[in-house]
Amino acid sequence: MTSKKKKRIIVLAVVAAVLLALMIWTAWANGALELTTYAIASEKLPKTFDGYRIAHISDLHNAQFGDGNEKLLAMLREAEPDIIAITGDLIDSRNTDIGIALHFAEEAVKIAPCYYVTGNHEARVSAYDALKDGLLELGIIVLEDERADLEISGEHITLLGVNDPSFLADPADEEALMQSKLQELMNGAENYTILLSHRPELFELYAESGADLVLCGHAHGGQFRLPLVGGLVAPNQGLFPKYDAGVYTEGNTNMVVSRGIGNSLFPFRFNNRPEVVLIELIQETD
Repeated sequence: MTSKKKKRIIVLAVVAAVLLALMIWTAWANGALELTTYAIASEKLPKTFDGYRIAHISDLHNAQFGDGNEKLLAMLREAEPDIIAITGDLIDSRNTDIGIALHFAEEAVKIAPCYYVTGNHEARVSAYDALKDGLLELGIIVLEDERADLEISGEHITLLGVNDPSFLADPADEEALMQSKLQELMNGAENYTILLSHRPELFELYAESGADLVLCGHAHGGQFRLPLVGGLVAPNQGLFPKYDAGVYTEGNTNMVVSRGIGNSLFPFRFNNRPEVVLIELIQETD
């Protein structure tokens, strides 16, 4: 065997080993839940809410981690949240199973009060009404363009929840309609406000509305995350999305975008583990 042929075989063997390692690592990472913790500080936050913990779940897409989602539920229990915020796509319109979603909700509400807003996948299926009825029966608070008051020892913060724009009668005019809804919801809201919305690409509207904190999903972390680049592609944002994961700030508004848990159109992720987000609110002092 010639020296040139040996080198070629060695190169091919190395490439094959690297590809195999990447495949094994990717398969492991797609099933390995990760807890990401953020501290969000604000002078507006009441003292009694200092240290308040919000677990943020998004884009479950009927995924299951362990029997009955026990791995996911165990992570939530360990996080000890004060509330759980669910920002849409509990189900997947391509393979809808509301039983998986409702079982998760049934166990999650035993951990902490749960607040839920819809995603675009809920808008695509006729089973949404059954899902909503099931969530309400379990004690999940479904916010469809509504406000909820959170109170500790006489001090309050306001939780807002908007329906996904896919539910709008005229999605072509979604920005103007969303802006109008946000103005109506924020009218008279003087407390620290947390907005639950599925769509991160509308961040400028959220900031204009004056919300203090926004929790979103939908982008799936860009699905394939590249070193030094970030996410590759996201719904409604296209290639190299601006809002794919993490914390974004504009003026006095912070937005936390979850990478989500399940998959939909693409059956796997790359360099992008499924994520549960834990947010700790901090009262900022001078």
